Amino acid sequence: MGTQISGLITTEEIDLKKLAGKRLAVDAFNWLYQFLSIIRGADGDLLRDSQGRVTSHLSGAFYRNINLIEEGVNLIYVFDGKAPDFKAGEQERRMNVKKEAEKAMVAAKERGDMEAARKFAMRTARLDGEMIQDAKELLTAMGVAVVQAPSEGEALCSQMVQKGEAWALATQDYDALLFGSPRIVRNLSLSGKRRYGKGDYVSVNPELVELNKVLKELEITLDQLRVIGLLVGTDYNPKGIYGIGPKKALDLVKKKSIKEIFSDLQWEFAYSPQDIIDFFENPPKGKYEIKFPKLDAKKIRKILCDEHNFSGDRVENAIRRLEERECGGLKRFA
Repeated sequence: MGTQISGLITTEEIDLKKLAGKRLAVDAFNWLYQFLSIIRGADGDLLRDSQGRVTSHLSGAFYRNINLIEEGVNLIYVFDGKAPDFKAGEQERRMNVKKEAEKAMVAAKERGDMEAARKFAMRTARLDGEMIQDAKELLTAMGVAVVQAPSEGEALCSQMVQKGEAWALATQDYDALLFGSPRIVRNLSLSGKRRYGKGDYVSVNPELVELNKVLKELEITLDQLRVIGLLVGTDYNPKGIYGIGPKKALDLVKKKSIKEIFSDLQWEFAYSPQDIIDFFENPPKGKYEIKFPKLDAKKIRKILCDEHNFSGDRVENAIRRLEERECGGLKRFA
């Protein structure tokens, strides 16, 4: 979900070529769920191997990342660890949404409405431990850096950008701004022509969001932006405050202190606003190493072709693209 503050945020399109040589910290779960949502058959079914195992996430991790690697983008995939206790409500909400979408998908298929079936199917994506491990192994074989976060992936990504270990955080969620990431890049995993409605297509381009510009334009501080997030809802208090949207929240933080705001409102959540703000300010920290491994073509073939029945010819063509890029010399700037 992420915080619903898009109406307040100014973005600017960024040419992919401007990211050449830069490191981007990727919110891994965010991207993998996108691959699972989008990479499907015409009826909405996920791609699967001969044993029925889902492969949509591997297809996205392989083919879509190759396009970025060819442009000279250095990817650091950061995987989620243990979620904070106060995210349980959002996790339950997401599970309920998936269950309802599955029912709607089945009903749509029964009446022969494949367009609706595909729409509902996109909301049913799930990641399990085996899928996550497969993705990590494939990315490592591709030469992509893989890092395990102690808690939320986007929190560690934000820390990396703050410390100059990465230039920006790649995600769709604006929660990254609440963690203090100086820059986020959106739409990187989605860029290009995307299907929209029945037979229609829309062009999706990468967007850059810079935290300092956002705060300057809104004339607020990072603490106030975090309060806006809590008022409209985040992954950690999904309901927010009833009746308060982004514009009203912005007006409130400019007129009142944090204490005054929450003393005047009915906060219907098990944890206090300060608990969540503290998490945004000081998420769990752990040891990690950013290491870009060498391309392992043999391992890629084993994972994709031998284990998951990917087309050998197509995989070989993709491997050649990776080999050409590696031979050309990869720059690993932040």
